[in-house]
Amino acid sequence: MAAYPPRKIWILGAGHFGYIAAQRLSRRLPESHFLVVELREDRLQKVHEELGLPIHVEDCLEFLCQRPVPDDVWVVPAVPVHVAFRWMLHQLSTIGEVQPLPVPEAADAQVPNPYRMSTGTLYASYATWICPDACNEPDEVCTHTREPRPGNLFEHLSRIQVPGFQVAVFRSWQLAPGVGGYPGGYLKDILARQVAEQPGSYLIATSCRCHGVVDALQWRR
Repeated sequence: MAAYPPRKIWILGAGHFGYIAAQRLSRRLPESHFLVVELREDRLQKVHEELGLPIHVEDCLEFLCQRPVPDDVWVVPAVPVHVAFRWMLHQLSTIGEVQPLPVPEAADAQVPNPYRMSTGTLYASYATWICPDACNEPDEVCTHTREPRPGNLFEHLSRIQVPGFQVAVFRSWQLAPGVGGYPGGYLKDILARQVAEQPGSYLIATSCRCHGVVDALQWRR
């Protein structure tokens, strides 16, 4: 994993959550180099004028997929898309044939508070409430309930067992209250070590300690 604190940060999205991420991270990590990516110029203009951060007009997924991602850049997804999954689909398409699949229903009973989308995406969460957007994700105690944490969801998701599927989990590390991300080198490592070496069917998850999203794919050379 790239060294902490991060010195290079790409924030994907400049909507409500993207602006919050840019605001909190630029205050917490003033020495870091930022780039905020968004297709809508009006959103970027607000980020640039109010926060003074560098901006780039482009679709976030195209930006991430169409260029090399440096190992030391931290990617902060702030768009309503499973970014790591979509990035992996693109990368696998350069070495073989890949198609997204609905997450098998057998996974639902294995995750806390499952919520299934019509697309086949599965969401999971330890929370049955709306979490505060400035939660600091403490190690042992839930910010909302003040009760002991039930565990780390990224570890829980790695234990899903569905016949015919392997599991790869991208952990999201908190960089500021309510803001998470992962290094480019970590993305590439999971792709190379866990998925690209062996064609087949996979559950691909991204998760912090409390909340996660799961998608599925199948690929072959």
